[in-house]
Parts: sequence; structure tokens; C-alpha cells
Amino acid sequence: MRFYLRLIAITLVAITSFAQQAKPPAETVQKTAPSNTEKQKKPSSAEPNPTEQAAKPGPQQPQSMKPAPDESKATSGEPPQNLKYDMTEVVPVVTHHQVSVGGKLIHYTATTGRLPIKDDAGTIDAEMFFVAYTLDGADPATRPLTFAFNGGPGSASIWLHMAALGPRKVILDSEGWMPPSPYRLEDNANSPLDRTDIVFVDAVGTGWSRPSDSTRGKKFWSVKGDIESFGEFIRLYLTRYERWSSPLYMFGESYGTTRAAGVSNYLQNHGISVNGIVLLSSILRFNSVETTVGNDLAFELTLPTYTMIAAYHNKLSPDLKQDLAKTRAEVEHWVTTDYSSALDKGDGLTPQERSAIIDQISRYTGLTKADVNEANLRIDVAWFTHRLLADQLLRVGRLDGRYAGPDPQGYLETPFYDPTGSATGPPITSVYNDYVRRELNYKTDMEYEVLSMKVNEAWEWGSAVKGMPDTATDLRAAMVKDKYIKVLVMEGYYDLATPYFAANYVMNHLNLPDSYRKNISFATYESGHMVYLKQSELVKMKRDFANFLDTTQQK
Repeated sequence: MRFYLRLIAITLVAITSFAQQAKPPAETVQKTAPSNTEKQKKPSSAEPNPTEQAAKPGPQQPQSMKPAPDESKATSGEPPQNLKYDMTEVVPVVTHHQVSVGGKLIHYTATTGRLPIKDDAGTIDAEMFFVAYTLDGADPATRPLTFAFNGGPGSASIWLHMAALGPRKVILDSEGWMPPSPYRLEDNANSPLDRTDIVFVDAVGTGWSRPSDSTRGKKFWSVKGDIESFGEFIRLYLTRYERWSSPLYMFGESYGTTRAAGVSNYLQNHGISVNGIVLLSSILRFNSVETTVGNDLAFELTLPTYTMIAAYHNKLSPDLKQDLAKTRAEVEHWVTTDYSSALDKGDGLTPQERSAIIDQISRYTGLTKADVNEANLRIDVAWFTHRLLADQLLRVGRLDGRYAGPDPQGYLETPFYDPTGSATGPPITSVYNDYVRRELNYKTDMEYEVLSMKVNEAWEWGSAVKGMPDTATDLRAAMVKDKYIKVLVMEGYYDLATPYFAANYVMNHLNLPDSYRKNISFATYESGHMVYLKQSELVKMKRDFANFLDTTQQK
């Protein structure tokens, strides 16, 4: 089971190809230096050295993230077994900006830095990197505060930050396709900053968040440890920035939804209530998506997404393409009835029954009958993405089935490839590295860990005896403890990493009374895992989130 969990975790994060830094874009925000700015030290190799501000919170001391070898464990001629990072606290960098959102000019403050995560004795175990955007002149008692994060495990929160929610975003084609380099930034007219303050947080070991040493990182690289570190970060942020009275929200994407569900219960147990939770591309119960031998449920819940992707690539018959909403409903009904019954019978299917099911799967997925038969009626994601456009020798995207491209090592030689990551990673990585240094004035030579495979491969999923990871139970616990918590589930129809029908299934199996079920709402998008890549869907996502904020606050 651990092998399969690692496979699904690796493919939940965007597989990126890192681009070289392009010519920096011209700034379109106005920036003024905060008062009482201290003289900035020249950064040394692999050390962030942000401008220190004479403002709260925290002490003002030099910061270094340069790893140092633990000499007690290293022997001559061998690499150090443990790397240590300087955990000295430094006051975050503060810069001031303005941006036009929804046709209105707003003035805001960006705070960029790290907060310490300490053990019970007060020793710093890690520091978590964040960028906070707060509206100038707003009343903290009424101004919403949203903590936003991506997942992985092992992914930084760069995707939501630079392509969806932040005040500045990467420029992509209107469909979300990669533009030619060098890549550029633009003001994000669809940022929710006009409605809520936003804090983007990177998990320990990602971005510029670091454990005190690489051995200590194991404390945070687990389902439980990750939840606890984010819960502690939120508590400390509320304390240092005096936001305990603010309406509180979490916005998680992908494994970030796994985290958000767990953190919601953790916060409840520590006296912190949230008004709302946004689950974008949700995965709370891993058995709902892991298409492995013996887990027929996942094959059923994934198939409707195959239908949507096949329709996009013109692989469905004309009658099915005429009304996709009707076809989608038809397929959803079929997989929970005829298809489910057929898989339950297993080898007990008669030849006639098997042939009928093969015909229908082929009709609904665009795959050949031979492909369906070879897969034993159970189409996993890797097989579908490899075979749908086999006649063109193209691989379909997993994170977003609208994407398609040739396999890097050739059609038969590449074991698995997702063209989505290759098309989105370089632009977003490039503009972020420029933006954070030039516009947010956070100076560092250390690499920003967009995707840490070290974290991903070290992840501890918990006891296999209890089954696959599940934080849906945490979400239910938080919701029944606080009847006012609202949940918004956002899902893309072309997402094979976290299929929409699987998310629906999990939310419909929380065992909630009717009076609590009404607190869950859904929003769907004609896009993939990162629904916001397509411009029209980013506009819709902003509108859906704004409406959600309106319905979850006291009038």
C-alpha cells in the first residue's frame, strides 16, 4: 500500500521543468519603502537576507538558511548525513502596493518572511515561509483572513499564489497554455484581495520553509505532523498579527484539501473556529481515487472524467457530444449501477455480460474495445492518458486532460508523463522568483523548492492497518462541533488527479445530518486540476469564492 500511496502523492504535485530566470517584467504596482528600514546586509551564498523592518513582530536578528553539515556524523570523504539550517528569527519584509481588482483601485501591504514552529521546550524545530497580503486601513474585526496553500505532499504554494489568488499573476494564454519565454506578470483583476486578506504558506521543506535540520524534518513530513505544523502556524500568525477577531478561512488545493480538512479539526481542538473552508480539487479519502487492484470503487468514480476528456478531444460519438451535461449525468448513473454491478461480479461475468460492459466503457471513454478488454474493464489513469490519443502518438494530461503532447522519450519508452506540468511549471516558477525579489524585496540565493521530492518520498502516511489516508473524518468532526462552518468544494471536469465524481462521493458519505449537509456547496469548472489556468474559469472561481465569503459571515 505504501508504494501505491507514494505513486499517487508524486502525481498529485505538478511535475515541473524549471525555467531559467527571464528578463524581469516592468513593475505595474507602486512600491514605497517602509519607515525605519534597517541597512541590509549583503546576502551570502544560499542565504536569504530580507530587509529587516523595525516593526512588529519578532526579534530583529540576522537570518541564514545556509545548511551546515553536522560534523559529528560526517566522516572523511563522505557527504554529511544531516544538514542544519540557521533558525535565527528575522523580522519579515514589509512593502506597500496598489492594484486594480474588479475595476477598483485598492492599496495593500505585503509581508514576506518566516514564522518559527517550536517544540514544547521553546526550541525552534522549523521556520515556515509565508507571504501575507492585507488591505490597508481595514478593521481586523470584520476583515476576513484566508490561509491558502497547495499540497503535494512536497509542493510549495506557488500555484495558488501566482496563478489564482495573489494580486499579481503569471500571464498565460486564455486557455491556460504556456506562452513563449521570457514570462511576464500582470495585475490579477480577479484576485479575492478586495474581499479577504490572504496568507500564502509553504509547508516545511518546500518553498523557503526549512526544518532546523534534515533529520528533524521527518517530524513534519507526515499526515499528522503536517497538520500540526500548519495549525501552529495559523495560531502564531493570529497571535503576532493580532487577528484573533477576524473571520477565518482556509483555501486548500489538491493535498492542500487533505491538510485543510485535518487542520480544521486541529484548530477546533485548540479553540480556533473557522468560518469557511474551500476545497479545490479535493482528495480527503485516498481510496476514492487510487485505481489499484481490489479497489474497484476508484475505477467507477474516475470514469466520468474520462468521458469529459474524451469529449474534449473529439473521441466520443456525435450523439454523446450534443449535450455534455446530459451525457455526464448518464455516465454518472451508469457507473453506480451497471458498471458497479459488473465489477462486483468479477470473473463471474458471463461472456455476453462482459462484452456488453466492454462496449459501453468504450463508448463512454473513447478507448478501443481492445484497450478496455486488456485492462480487464478497469481503466486506470496511466492507461487512459496513454491510449486515448494513441492514433496521434500523444499523451493526455493527468492534472488537466485538455493538455496533450508527445512523450519526452518516445511513445513506448516513456513510462509516465504529464504534459500539464511541463506547460505550467516554467512560467510560474520563473515569474515567482523574479517577483518575490524585485517587488516584495525578499533577497535570497537559496533555491525556492517548488516541488521537493525529498519531502514527497519521505512522507509518512500512517498505519496501513487502518487503510488509506482519510481526513474526511476530521472535516466531519469540525463541522459537527461548529454548526456554522461552511464548506465550498471546487472541482474541474478534466482533472484526473482528483476526479470530481470522487470528491462528490466523499462529501456525500460524511454521515452528516441534513441540517449540517446544507453547509456544503459545490462549484464546477470547465478546466482541470488547477481550474484557474483557463481565464474564464478564473473569473468564475473569483465570483464563487466571493459569494462564499458573503454567505459565511455575520451580517
